[in-house]
Amino acid sequence: MSHSSELRIRPATPDDVPLILAFIRQIAEFEKLSHRVTATEEDLRESLFGANPGAEVLLAFAGDAPAAYAVFFHSFSTFLGKRGIWIEDIFVKPEFRRRGIGEALLTHIAALANARHCGRLEWTVLDWNTNAIAFYKALGADVLPDWKICRMTGPALRALAKRKPE
Repeated sequence: MSHSSELRIRPATPDDVPLILAFIRQIAEFEKLSHRVTATEEDLRESLFGANPGAEVLLAFAGDAPAAYAVFFHSFSTFLGKRGIWIEDIFVKPEFRRRGIGEALLTHIAALANARHCGRLEWTVLDWNTNAIAFYKALGADVLPDWKICRMTGPALRALAKRKPE
């Protein structure tokens, strides 16, 4: 990157909530999932900066321009007996791609994982996102072919929570 667009990565603060929500909407649009975004600024302020934060957010700036973000939280590996870091989102705005920003964010998170004595760093990638898959493989990531994500939300989650064991 040229000196005029110097890269800075910093942890998000409560003042960044509108920017975080804007990034969430941009990644959802890229993933063709905009219809699933229900998060509000209030949700994010409480979930990220309230009494029991559920995740951490990094923001990357090219000069003064917001260029990328990452959202991550700790997971746990029973097999390793150690915490891990799960990257929920990593997104570089299209106009800032191919400048090393995504790699810089992943490197930053990997350094945090090492400093925190984590045993693994994990994330998902959509199967059609061949550019991202190639990028992650080039960095040394394994793309696991045999694992499927299971998810419950909304009515299904509420129904299971109320279910009486037989």
